[in-house]
Amino acid sequence: MMRFIPVREAILGSAILILIILVASRFAGFVAPSNLVNVFNDTAPLIILALGQMVVILTRCIDLSVAANLALTGMAVAMINVAMPGLPIPVVIAIAVLMGGIMGAINGVLVWKLSIPPIVVTLGTMTIFRGIIFLISDGKWVNSHEMSAAFTGFPRAVLLGLPALSWIAIMTVIVFGIMMARTQFGRSIFAVGGNPHAAVYTGINVGKTQFWAFVVSGALAGLTGYLWVARYAVAYVDIAGGFELEVVAACVIGGISIAGGIGSVGSAVLGAIFLGVVKNALPVVNISPFWQLAISGSAILIAVAFNARSGRTKGRIILKSAEATQ
Repeated sequence: MMRFIPVREAILGSAILILIILVASRFAGFVAPSNLVNVFNDTAPLIILALGQMVVILTRCIDLSVAANLALTGMAVAMINVAMPGLPIPVVIAIAVLMGGIMGAINGVLVWKLSIPPIVVTLGTMTIFRGIIFLISDGKWVNSHEMSAAFTGFPRAVLLGLPALSWIAIMTVIVFGIMMARTQFGRSIFAVGGNPHAAVYTGINVGKTQFWAFVVSGALAGLTGYLWVARYAVAYVDIAGGFELEVVAACVIGGISIAGGIGSVGSAVLGAIFLGVVKNALPVVNISPFWQLAISGSAILIAVAFNARSGRTKGRIILKSAEATQ
């Protein structure tokens, strides 16, 4: 069995199961199918963003602008919907994905061509994106009565017992599972993160791979921007404030190595679900939601310590840096 389920995913899956059982012992309704569906639906945006962040982290980068990207895209498509309420939803989604991808590309270009550290680039663009939201909205909110019914109704539309938001998260997981395991791009991401020097020797363009990783992360942030604003039927400047830390936490708890090259789609999803269960369980057992931060922080420390121990490698480096020659 352990051959097919990695140890890390098995431990995390067990932790989630134990947590659900403990909560259910105090409030049986927590494990009701309808409530579990709601917990998964609440976690769906985090799952989508964690998958994008996973790709970036695997290439030894980080994207702290995902929440600002989400907020800017959400505000933009909400304002577009107010101006053109008859615009088809597929077009709105395409605009959101394109906008998010462009913002991700800006991050990627700065990291690739100017060799600026990713954390500096994304901190800067995070602030810029938030500032642009204020400029285009003049600090005003877009409320539900201004949005069209089709715009707000799409993420809530139920198909086979699950809202569309949940189905989009499931489809994203499937697509990423195939991409990471079966495509050259997926293998390049692991190669760049695992050993960028060796990746160069095999003909992989490290900077270009990191660029596309940022584009993928940005496109998913754009998609989530529309889904978030439409689901909650409101758009404002500080939407999803601080959510980027939760996204990074989901990846780290899931076992995605900050040093790059180690991780899987399943582990990122489990990390997001763990945080989602904690977030929904704490109010049920009458614990302040603020404890979520402490629990998340503790889980991150444990995960990083576990990663550090399991990441220790033996042997010696036989390849020297070659990225500078590219």
